[in-house]
Amino acid sequence: MLYRTAGQFKTSYRADHALFPVKQDAWLLGFILLLAFVVFPMTADEFVFRALLTPVLIYALAALGLNILTGYAGQLSLGTGAFMGVGAYACYKLTTIFPGLNLIVAILLSGFFSAAIGVAFGLPSLRIKGFYLAIATLAAQFFLVWLFEKWSWLYNDNSSGAIQVPTISIFGHPVAGPNATAIVQYYVVLVIVAGITWMAINITRGRIGRMWKAVRDMDIAAELVGINLMKAKLSAFAVSSYIVGVAGALFVFLWRGAAEPVAFDIPLSFRVLFIAIIGGLGSVLGNYLGAILIVALPVIISGLPAAVGLPLSSATVEHLNTMTIGALIILFLIVEPHGLARFWAIIREKLIMWPFPH
Repeated sequence: MLYRTAGQFKTSYRADHALFPVKQDAWLLGFILLLAFVVFPMTADEFVFRALLTPVLIYALAALGLNILTGYAGQLSLGTGAFMGVGAYACYKLTTIFPGLNLIVAILLSGFFSAAIGVAFGLPSLRIKGFYLAIATLAAQFFLVWLFEKWSWLYNDNSSGAIQVPTISIFGHPVAGPNATAIVQYYVVLVIVAGITWMAINITRGRIGRMWKAVRDMDIAAELVGINLMKAKLSAFAVSSYIVGVAGALFVFLWRGAAEPVAFDIPLSFRVLFIAIIGGLGSVLGNYLGAILIVALPVIISGLPAAVGLPLSSATVEHLNTMTIGALIILFLIVEPHGLARFWAIIREKLIMWPFPH
């Protein structure tokens, strides 16, 4: 009933392949944007911004970058955390070498450094694929984290070995560093994430996206019909690494405030990979659904016993949290192995056909 399509006619091929073939999809997106830009800033406190909203957006962006490489182009990668580190350290050097550079410009430029490194480590994809490529990207993960630790120039010879974000202002308002407010950082992250998501949607729906999908489904057949495999695979590594690099810069400058090389180690790569898989490979929406499940839900569950007055110790709450999230992940993968995005697509199809069973 909510998705009734009576009266919505399509008279052209262009209309049939529009981004929102059903008007309710556009209304739903508008409602979500209204929540993100108006309702949440008016009702949320600093804890909600720093523990829920901002990290969900950043992790969803990182998963989007990985999803372009793995879900759309079919190239496995286990080095997402290291490429996020490249973006973070590149942004740190840009802001220290060019102190007057706008922070948003520095964040967007840092993605190009990550893209260059991603293309360099993506060259083995021209000869190997599958788990062998995953091992090659895992080697990149270990090498880059080692480089972050040993090359002191990257963190300006800081004795702590960490990068510390100074107070950075835009138009007189602090947006990064200890003096920045959570709501300002949230708005900057939201605008950047929304812009890059819009860019990713257009790329994946266009000629380049169709080229990636052809390589993912069967690279030999794609080459036989005239697709340049080198261009397709390296472009996927470049776009994916760019998005991941921007997410890494946001991760440090607009959320953590400081980071050591260990912050970009293999657990971060696996966490982003889990978000992409749980959300649904080959889907833009799935990255946000997966980030809500993996990042936001544990925070909500941790605060639930205290909110209802249950006298549980912090260790017990942590164990229950881990068990609950694990059980939900297993449940969702059993019910729909293709991820939460496919689960929502099935619900949407049922709503469109309601009250008919088929």
